[in-house]
Amino acid sequence: MIVLGISAFYHDSAACLLRDGTIVAAAQEERFSRMKHDPRFPERAIAYCLHEGGVDIEDVDRVVFYDKPFLKFERLLMTYLSVAPRGLRSFYDQMPFWLKEKLFMRTTIRGQLGYGGEVLFCNHHESHAAAAFFPSPFEEAAFLTLDGVGEWATTAYGVGQGNRVTIQKEIRFPHSLGLLYSAFTYFAGFKVNSGEYKLMGLAPYGEPRYVDTIKRELIDIKDDGSYRLNMDYFDYCAGIRMTNGKFADLFGGPPRTPETTITQREMDLARSVQEVTEEVVLRMARTAHRETGMQNLTLAGGVALNCVANGRLLREGPFDDIWIQPAAGDAGNALGCALFAWHQVLDQPRTPDGRRQQGTYLGPAFSDDVIESYLTEHRLPHDRLDEDALCERVAGLLVRGMVVGWFQGRMEFGPRALGARSILADPRSRHMQSKLNRKIKFRESFRPFAPSVLVEHVNDYFDLDRPSPYMLVVAPVRDSKLHTLNEDERAAEGFDRLHIARSAIPAVTHVDNSARIQTVDAQDNPLYHRLLQAFHRLTGCPVLINTSFNVRGEPIVCTPDEAYTCFMRTRMDYLVMGSYILAKVDQEPWEEDDAWKAEYVLD
Repeated sequence: MIVLGISAFYHDSAACLLRDGTIVAAAQEERFSRMKHDPRFPERAIAYCLHEGGVDIEDVDRVVFYDKPFLKFERLLMTYLSVAPRGLRSFYDQMPFWLKEKLFMRTTIRGQLGYGGEVLFCNHHESHAAAAFFPSPFEEAAFLTLDGVGEWATTAYGVGQGNRVTIQKEIRFPHSLGLLYSAFTYFAGFKVNSGEYKLMGLAPYGEPRYVDTIKRELIDIKDDGSYRLNMDYFDYCAGIRMTNGKFADLFGGPPRTPETTITQREMDLARSVQEVTEEVVLRMARTAHRETGMQNLTLAGGVALNCVANGRLLREGPFDDIWIQPAAGDAGNALGCALFAWHQVLDQPRTPDGRRQQGTYLGPAFSDDVIESYLTEHRLPHDRLDEDALCERVAGLLVRGMVVGWFQGRMEFGPRALGARSILADPRSRHMQSKLNRKIKFRESFRPFAPSVLVEHVNDYFDLDRPSPYMLVVAPVRDSKLHTLNEDERAAEGFDRLHIARSAIPAVTHVDNSARIQTVDAQDNPLYHRLLQAFHRLTGCPVLINTSFNVRGEPIVCTPDEAYTCFMRTRMDYLVMGSYILAKVDQEPWEEDDAWKAEYVLD
């Protein structure tokens, strides 16, 4: 039985293929189209999934779409009518696309794929719930799904048991925790649906000066975590912009213009909305615990990518354990709707298995033969090493302060690089964070980097007592690894705090002494685990910097050619692809591309 799940036409389009309930493949369209957060119909991702499964579209028994277009269209019409005549231009802009492709989705799918079989539709938050619960290790658990908006729902909780997920309560549009966070993302000068993680990273530089204002004017939070927004301050219902003039007056002036200087106001706004978000998540989780009687919790939806809130939920929440869908946003709903169809529509049994998602390494892989053919065709100097020699060589380079592109095995499904398409460096260097941001990633200097750590040593460096394989939990660095700061360092404010070496691993220690952790075990990613072991033997440190293999504004690399292009256009020192290692000094220099460089370099 072959089931194909599809997410499309909002952001982060994706596809997923199941064979008899086993996840064969899953990938975002952006990785193939090279358009970040590509919302278009995921024809390339579907083609990859079918190829990985060794099937043609005629072999697919069910195609499942991740939400219900008629309900979403109903919400769109009702919302525009409620704010008319405001938003008329936005309404006219939206209608042709809806009437041509979005509304009659069954026809669109059949036409795009040449498919004559059965097409099913899943409620948006049911897709999130299925993506949260069905791959989790729990026989039964509560689920909590939070995002911008689906059809009508923006937040939901309920119960997953056996092969069923059941929503018990939901909050409906326009009241949305995800859209509240996105409104502040927009106001701080970042891009909605992609810049929210920047706002989260900015928050520790600020003070929670606006928490009371937000709770008094913008959001009414009840004891059970339910909430209502004051829509007088927002314009997203009209489809024009996230916030309006009244919002600007409340916070002392217009939104920050993108790429201009970030001020203390933006830092304080980020900190304040982050604290409000965490309060809602914690209150709602406690209500879900009380109402469902479950001891474990699963999470999905875009807000579930807020790893700071996840860390607090793990430390302070009522649940024994939590499991977070690594592709928590809309891309993960391609997986969720496929699993919903398999278990809940087709009534197929489920055996709890924490490794069902296979470490979320579900994308394309390139064999050594393919990589060697690419290197030979382009006459690129390289060495070939066996796995032991490769890990020892790369570990030695990292100790010497080199930055290494690491391209291995199947690409990750979800927004995080987890040791398959990663850029690696030594976390003990106090200058490495700045070097990576400015010379490799071409992005804002305040952005933190995440550590990969051997799972068997996670508690040696972090206050975390369990695995975090998907880089979705923030935890404090252990006190024993922190440095004692002098008076000037303690008094530093704003971005002056950025260059202070706070711990034995300063390049991955954020200004609040926390880190967004990925634990690495030998079963999910044996080669990456061996590399960490080799670095540990050389240094006594079981931690590496792990950031995604891309530059600002581009998706994570997928193919050897994309990896080599990124390698040559940045100041990476070495590139490792499969068994092959390439040194920058051995490569023919590329001509300087000033136009490309100007697009990314910020100073």
